[in-house]
Amino acid sequence: MKYFKIALLLIIVILVATNTSCERDDICPESTPTTPKLIIEFYNNNAPENLKAVPKLRVQGINNNEALPGYDIVNTNNIELPLRTDTIATQYKLHNNYSINDNGTPNDTSDDFLNGNEDIITIKYNTEQIFVSRACGYKTIFNNVSLTIEEDSNNWIISRQSVNDNQSVEDETTVHFYIFH
Repeated sequence: MKYFKIALLLIIVILVATNTSCERDDICPESTPTTPKLIIEFYNNNAPENLKAVPKLRVQGINNNEALPGYDIVNTNNIELPLRTDTIATQYKLHNNYSINDNGTPNDTSDDFLNGNEDIITIKYNTEQIFVSRACGYKTIFNNVSLTIEEDSNNWIISRQSVNDNQSVEDETTVHFYIFH
């Protein structure tokens, strides 16, 4: 009987220890903030206080043949761009009035050409890893963010402006840059 009580007590202690050592929920909730995207709003260069949609906008990463999901020939006055976490810069092609001219041969793509005006932007930054939780892991925030426009003979993007000096990207609830066109 004495050994039975000791064995029962030992089993209870083991069960309590294992139940309290586990995290109650190892699933990261949808509402938990993760690595944020860079938010850009487009404004009218002639009336800088007015938002201005970019017609037929296509957004595409450099060295990527596919459009960014949600940005393949859209009319919009803002975009949300994911930034690379494995490097200190991300580049995008922003194509205004994008269309493909099939050159009168819809079944032959070898003679197709693009219409519209493409500008390339480069976003540079420093990354910082922030621990969120055991279930969610880490998220990356971006500090000292700058945005430049590659000059060409026909830029449709006239200028850009950072919302803050020493711009950082820590959440997706505020705009980070304005682009004027």
